[in-house]
Amino acid sequence: MHDKRENNYILATVVLTSFALPLLLGAQSIALPTIAQELSMTAIQMGWVPLLFSMSGAILVLPFGRLADIVGRKKVYIMGTIISTAAVAVTALSVSAYMLIIFQLMLGIGFSMISSTAPALLTSAYPPQQRGKALGIFVASVYLGTACGPSLGGLLTYDLGWRSIYAPTFLLLAPSILLATTRIKSEWVASKGEKFDYIGSMLIPIMLFCLLFGFYQLPSIKAIWIMAIGIVGVALFIFWELRAESPIFNISHITKNRLFSFSGLTHFLYYTATFPITFIMSLYLQYIKGYNSREAGLILLITPIIMACFSPLAGRTSDKAQPRVNVSAAICIVLIGIVLLFAATFSEGLLLIIVALVLNGLGFAFFVSPNTNAIMSSVDKKYYGVASATQAATRQIGICFSLSLTMLLFSLYIGDVQITPEYYPVFLQSIRTAFVIFSGVSILAIVISATRGYIGHVHS
Repeated sequence: MHDKRENNYILATVVLTSFALPLLLGAQSIALPTIAQELSMTAIQMGWVPLLFSMSGAILVLPFGRLADIVGRKKVYIMGTIISTAAVAVTALSVSAYMLIIFQLMLGIGFSMISSTAPALLTSAYPPQQRGKALGIFVASVYLGTACGPSLGGLLTYDLGWRSIYAPTFLLLAPSILLATTRIKSEWVASKGEKFDYIGSMLIPIMLFCLLFGFYQLPSIKAIWIMAIGIVGVALFIFWELRAESPIFNISHITKNRLFSFSGLTHFLYYTATFPITFIMSLYLQYIKGYNSREAGLILLITPIIMACFSPLAGRTSDKAQPRVNVSAAICIVLIGIVLLFAATFSEGLLLIIVALVLNGLGFAFFVSPNTNAIMSSVDKKYYGVASATQAATRQIGICFSLSLTMLLFSLYIGDVQITPEYYPVFLQSIRTAFVIFSGVSILAIVISATRGYIGHVHS
């Protein structure tokens, strides 16, 4: 039974949180050069701000998704919103680089609870024929927040200082808590009474942290040892999950469900190729092109505006077309955008950058909601929490991997120093190398997406 009024409240609170947090991340990315100057942050420390947030989300999203299936998806969602609200408030009080980085960890914990349950709440509440539309609105809110983030962050940072960028997100999250606690009466507990997999939940952070942190430390010997521990952790995790009574992640979803596994892998590769673009271009526009935070924010506004405009349409098409078709086409569009950004680093003008940002926004819009729909529709409703968490985990791991790669390139080309004019030539080389790598990852994503299989209730 689907309560239309309650569904609207669920969609409203999910839209608020899904708008508020990307708003902050976009604003924070454009404010980073200003924050770095005030808090004396190096290039590597700047990279740790988005990386630690993403890493904490990647590490915790699967355990929280499984916990939501057992104790209730609404409960975990509300707790995540409360933690995120508190983290936003205290981050604005940071007086050192280390404080800012630590509070990003707290924010990442809250965000992982939200991101592991938001799609599951929508999928649980809406019938199959309406899910794509709801997920499209959800995705549009994410990108509308992303759209407003850089421009609003640039304006606030330029006029009121970087600490002011945290106020809008706080003011959006607070009413979301009130709405979720007073207007949503239902609870979804698909795996009530089942045991929580504590061992699997401990192995996930160990293996992911070692793999991601070790990758960032390359090419040192220490990095190889850390990554080796991570690989052993992966083996132990698979061994345990195959034998656990109530595994945190059912391995058969990967081994026996091609649509689920290939859709998840496509999600990972896509975010690996695309997420650092805003971060890199924010630095490029301000350091190399000489724009201030307000001007850079307005330029970067192009991509998320296109995303927000086309995401609802993409959501509706995901109810009618197979993801192997529209998602693969979307990644092709993004690939062209990345190639144009690479070419733009050799050009004096802005035209190539503008065209590339438009293409990236269009590709993003037609990727996320159809691919999310594919992941959620590939499992039984009992596993919606885990599927939602898997979708969030593949995104967050892709983000972490790409940011680790970006930081590794900064470390190899620039070193652990502040970005000053004498380092601009090598900084530019690191950006070009990143775009070449991201292009290769996009090509692999297209191949995986095109060979994933079919959604049963969608007929091309």
